[in-house]
Amino acid sequence: MKAYALLGGPKSEWPQDIKETLTAAKRSGDLIIGVDRGSFLLTELGIIPDLAIGDFDSLKKKELNQIESQVADIRYSNPVKDLTDSELMIRIAFKDYKINQLIIYGATGGRIDHFLTNLFMITNEDVRKFAEKISIVDKQNQIYFYKSGIHKIKKSINYPYFGIYTLGPIKNLNISLAKYDLKDFSNDYPKTFASNEFLPEKDYVEIAISKGMIAVIFSKDIDRFYNIK
Repeated sequence: MKAYALLGGPKSEWPQDIKETLTAAKRSGDLIIGVDRGSFLLTELGIIPDLAIGDFDSLKKKELNQIESQVADIRYSNPVKDLTDSELMIRIAFKDYKINQLIIYGATGGRIDHFLTNLFMITNEDVRKFAEKISIVDKQNQIYFYKSGIHKIKKSINYPYFGIYTLGPIKNLNISLAKYDLKDFSNDYPKTFASNEFLPEKDYVEIAISKGMIAVIFSKDIDRFYNIK
């Protein structure tokens, strides 16, 4: 089963088609998850989440009452905790609901500390095991995660650029069949390789890693795709 989760990030960073995507997912039986304020934001879209998770400290009493009266499965977290609400959501979704793919919205924009927490939570041992089944999506980017091994990354016609961000120490990172190839890169700290492109004659690039984890970020320019002057 596929799952979609909405966090509390600003609406300005949501994909334009988020309502249509989540409505269709709900109709097809996919799991819809609200994380803290994301639970209430889903109801504003006309979608009742199947699962709500958080300490809900960002909700007014009336808003929380609405969630509690409508959502079948609510998991309350302790505000003083080791796992963030997002990390707790991932653990519950994969372990309790046995999902095989998770798409996360509302994880970017707004407070930088929140975004970095959502990005680097993938390196947490509780989350890392599910990393390659998780993606983070906003209006300009799609972020995927890969551990050691050889990976074929397929081209997306909507995203002309891709970048690679190493999430900590990396050993023997190779990028092949791209506009800018890379051979046997190793480093002890995070490093970004931005604005790479697929070759016109190829519909994929190949990435190999001996040790470590990376984020592959597909991106597009707002003015080009949304006609903003």
